[in-house]
Amino acid sequence: MNRSELVAALSERADVTRKDADAVLGAFAEVVGEIVAKGDEKLTIPGFLTFERTHRAARTARNPQTGEPIQIPAGYSVKVSAGSKLKSAASGK
Repeated sequence: MNRSELVAALSERADVTRKDADAVLGAFAEVVGEIVAKGDEKLTIPGFLTFERTHRAARTARNPQTGEPIQIPAGYSVKVSAGSKLKSAASGK
């Protein structure tokens, strides 16, 4: 499912226009991005998803073509965890 299909499904389920559904989806993405960028809190939608910023330590890896070791600097990543309702939906329960 791509963004336009998601917007169409949301507008149908919520009985709103596609423009309104697209605006809400865009606003949701912005809020999640802002919270993850701050990094001092996580966003939890109970039973569905949790978004949080995690720190990745610096590490040594290998260049797959040459086999030479390379340094990968420390940085940040995003962790997304599925909630219990999403997990049960995925398992078909």
